[in-house]
Amino acid sequence: MLTFTYGSLIVRLIKDFEKTEEINEQLDRMGYNIGVRIIDDFLAKSGNYNCQSFKDTIDVISKTAFKMYLGINCDALVYSDKEFGLIFSDNPLNDYVELPERYNSLWYSNIVCGIIRGALESINIKVECKYNKDVLKGHETNEIRVKLVEIIEEKFIDEEA
Repeated sequence: MLTFTYGSLIVRLIKDFEKTEEINEQLDRMGYNIGVRIIDDFLAKSGNYNCQSFKDTIDVISKTAFKMYLGINCDALVYSDKEFGLIFSDNPLNDYVELPERYNSLWYSNIVCGIIRGALESINIKVECKYNKDVLKGHETNEIRVKLVEIIEEKFIDEEA
């Protein structure tokens, strides 16, 4: 059911926007808004909120979040202490999908990048998140690159000052 509903969303975006870059941007924005809201649900259901490092956070995303929300297994590939790849072969959003040649710059599941970005920003971790590989484009696996931009320090206002 999710596959068909998501496919309808993509068709609507294709009708509304001329360029695939605009569609990619819209999917990222939609995902960001979902991520900002879904983080509370994730923290309440998973009990994972004691991450001590960015690597710990990526591990929780790969081992828990992908399984919880997409029902798939995901592995984290370390590129550096500030950049990781989330590697997964199954993607329920891609089921029954073939991308026509004219949409070769469309990242069909780009909403997932926005979700990750929005959720992490809600817990004060600013990241860049983008698809690097996609099975729909002929790659063997899907890969989302997540790069740490900054960890935002919480600032408390001293009301007495």
